[in-house]
Amino acid sequence: MADIIGAIFGALSCICGTPTCNCIDQHRNFNDDVDELRRKLDSLTSQKQDIESRIQEAEACGGQMVRQQVQEWLKQAKEIRVKLRAFLEEVQGVKWYKRACLDRLVCRKINMVKEMLDKGSFPEGIFIEKAPAHGNIIPTENLVGEISTKEEIWGYLMGDEVGMIGVCGIGGVGKTTIMENLHNDLQRETRFEKVIWVTVSHPLNVFKLQKKIADAMGERLRDDEEVKMRAAALMEIMTRVRYVIILDDVWQKFSLKEVGIPDPNVQNGCKVVVTSRSIEVCSYLRCKIVKVQPLSPEESLKLFLDTIGDGVLEVPGLEEILKLIVEECAGLPLAIVVIAGSMRGVDDVNVWRNALVELRDRVRSVKDSNDEIFKRLRFSFDRLDSLEVKNCFLYCSFFQEDYVFTRRELIECWIDEGLIDGLPSREATYSRGHAIIDRLEKNFLLEKASISRIAYGFEFDYAAAKMHDVVRDMAIVGIGPEFGYMIKTGMNLVELPNEHGWVKDTKKLSLMENNILKVPLSLPPKCLSLSTLILSGNPHLSEIPESFFGEMLGLRVLDLSSTAIETLPNSISKLENLSALRLQHFRKLKYLPSLANLRGLKKLDLHEAGIEVVPQGMGMLISLEYLDLLFCQNLKEIPTGILPNLSSLQYLGVCCLQETTIIRNLEEVARLKKLETLECQFYGIQDFNYFVNKFKDFQSAIAYSLGVGTARDMIRWSKYELVITQCEIGEECVVLPNNLEDLWIIGGRNMRSSLNRTVMLEMEANELRRCRIWESEEIECVVELDSSSSSSLCCPVLDKLELLELITLPKLCELVRVEGAATPPPIFSNLKTLYIYYCSGMRKLLPLELQQAFQNLEEISVYMCRQMEEIIASSDSDASSDKFTFPKLRELVLQNLPQLKSICSAKGVMVCDSIEEIRIWGCRELKRIPVQLPLLDNGQPSPPPRLKEITIEKERWESVEWDHKNLLQPFLKYSFF
Repeated sequence: MADIIGAIFGALSCICGTPTCNCIDQHRNFNDDVDELRRKLDSLTSQKQDIESRIQEAEACGGQMVRQQVQEWLKQAKEIRVKLRAFLEEVQGVKWYKRACLDRLVCRKINMVKEMLDKGSFPEGIFIEKAPAHGNIIPTENLVGEISTKEEIWGYLMGDEVGMIGVCGIGGVGKTTIMENLHNDLQRETRFEKVIWVTVSHPLNVFKLQKKIADAMGERLRDDEEVKMRAAALMEIMTRVRYVIILDDVWQKFSLKEVGIPDPNVQNGCKVVVTSRSIEVCSYLRCKIVKVQPLSPEESLKLFLDTIGDGVLEVPGLEEILKLIVEECAGLPLAIVVIAGSMRGVDDVNVWRNALVELRDRVRSVKDSNDEIFKRLRFSFDRLDSLEVKNCFLYCSFFQEDYVFTRRELIECWIDEGLIDGLPSREATYSRGHAIIDRLEKNFLLEKASISRIAYGFEFDYAAAKMHDVVRDMAIVGIGPEFGYMIKTGMNLVELPNEHGWVKDTKKLSLMENNILKVPLSLPPKCLSLSTLILSGNPHLSEIPESFFGEMLGLRVLDLSSTAIETLPNSISKLENLSALRLQHFRKLKYLPSLANLRGLKKLDLHEAGIEVVPQGMGMLISLEYLDLLFCQNLKEIPTGILPNLSSLQYLGVCCLQETTIIRNLEEVARLKKLETLECQFYGIQDFNYFVNKFKDFQSAIAYSLGVGTARDMIRWSKYELVITQCEIGEECVVLPNNLEDLWIIGGRNMRSSLNRTVMLEMEANELRRCRIWESEEIECVVELDSSSSSSLCCPVLDKLELLELITLPKLCELVRVEGAATPPPIFSNLKTLYIYYCSGMRKLLPLELQQAFQNLEEISVYMCRQMEEIIASSDSDASSDKFTFPKLRELVLQNLPQLKSICSAKGVMVCDSIEEIRIWGCRELKRIPVQLPLLDNGQPSPPPRLKEITIEKERWESVEWDHKNLLQPFLKYSFF
């Protein structure tokens, strides 16, 4: 069989030529590289185990302590093992068309492991005098009160008498915040080798809990084994180290043995901490109970004022009312911050007095402990200024507990539901959505968060939000039913609830992220007024009966994304009130009924769907505002004449790939007068340039995210972005579209030696602010000029550039090259941020002649450039008068530069009075830091006024030269990266 496949690949290579050869080579190399990654990971595991064995022997003898560099290396090694095991599991069986993209990521990870192996040699030894360990710190709030409770738990953790600790209290009393603070304190202790944090949540899923613990331990459990066998494997893993495991938000009784956690005792020195609202759960686990008490009146007032601001006390007559409101919060920190957030900015005493009356009315008859917090939180909900904002808040509870949703994801859902509507444009609607999220965050009904997503083989962080689990419970139980919301998200359901389990007059139903196998022929009578049905994330749901939608004539939103359905019933065609149909990742979908009757449909999302032809009647969707056909790999075309009929279209996502010529006539896109956003992927430079040249005026009126190449990802980081990836660039220059703000070139093949010979930087109609070039084998410099060139003629695009990011460019040796001239023009005069990573051929970063061009630089970060010798190139005459001024430089980061000998000339100095942070690590040849300290009026040197932190290895700090080093000691933090 292998011979046959090899022959087929060989034949294809001959027939299709170089691009296909490259694709086939990458396809072949993928498995080899994955195997190499596994071998490197095994070597890392062995090296880690060897070091750990030496540490265990030393601890048995006593008198020695592990260097913090070694501890950090071990921590990183474990984290890398966790991530790589998960990564290898993810890429196992990946589809062929994604292998080329992923192979580059695999190669980077191989190099990462190689670097870890090199760093793990520790020629200076692995032991030093005893010192505390450092680890990951969880971002958390400072404690107000609760100090005695924290000290009690700490005593049990440091003592030998108690192994199981149960931290109990009603929701919102501060259990998690106390344990987050203790978790961070434990990282600075040497008693435990591992501190593990796992959020358990409801309902308890032992399989997922085992995976979370194993991941935290840097191990992998087999997914095809039963829970009992996984428990045995996990038990063996856990016995290797002395640990503290914190199980946060436990709702149900379970046994440690069932999961695979050894009983903590004096012999193994381990500890298990459980936080729960239920004393019964903690008693069942035989915990030493620590009950978290509400804050005292003084502590409550302090927290309230910290949240709302002390200035509120300046309002005449308000202090007494404020204290009464704080009293009604009953010492519950969550209630205090949420209610304080809802009153922020209010300075009318009458409004405060009325708020006190409303709050008292809410809590007057409360008996149940859950209601105690729910009613107080309900007060903040009631104070939201409109029904629109209230419904937007309630919708957030549709998602799973502890789910982190991007702002874009949430706002799109709100638009689908019609919760934010009636605005003149999608941009205005998004602005309103962001304002609502900001309002909910300020009221502490949502929490700020960030989330990482992989695109083009790289991780990107996006602004996001999440709901506190108590706030979510309040929304689902305390408010949702009043509004007709029935939320059964992530409940491990295998079938729909029976008739008695339904909310009366259900309007919005979420059954997402379950294991539902089938749906009934019809829903109960209570659902006749159903307007929203979400069944997404039920991977085993493969069929929907024809009669299922028969009584749902009022349905407005239907989401069947990420299911296994192949054919949708024809009854969907009768849902004439449907405004949003979401079928993302509907990969098995082969047939979609006629949509001709859905004249009110505003959104059709078929992102990565398996359809082969566009749905019948799509040209009749005159109300359609959002159409996503991105990465529908089986879809070959959009027939001519359909797009112009979609006259209301505001968003369009399509692929114009060579093998799937999805738009036959690009002119049709330009005729969409209401189009605000275009996301489009092109196969090659020629097609892309044709589009840009043809529709320059059209581009000026819309936002866009454009991609060139075979990758199937979108970044969506800015309003105007272009990503060129895995693309054969060759001799044809890339034409830049109008208004371009972000340019990414990732893995471009056959690029020319410089950016300006690859991309047409001569164009004047550009607003380029950020340029990133990653993983190119050919590029030698960013800008290459002739002796007669000037910046105004050669590349005006770069005059406004604020960020330049150059990563993994092995042949890059200089930023600007001028043939036959001594002085390059000041091209980067507005540059603020400069990142240079993994550019192994670069020896000098900033040419001396260009130093004046970098007066706006705020951040310089250089990492893993193994040949880098100087940051600012020295002049031929090593004059003592060399002074290099960077008036706006805030951050200087130099990491893992083994050949770095100097930052500037031997007697030169850097003047950067705005510096806030300096981080230097892995620069073993660096002897001198030339940052000049500013002088006071009396002529005495002083630390830079904005300086916050200097991070450096202890050994390097002790040996490096720096004038007036003693003045900088207070800002020093030793690094152990």
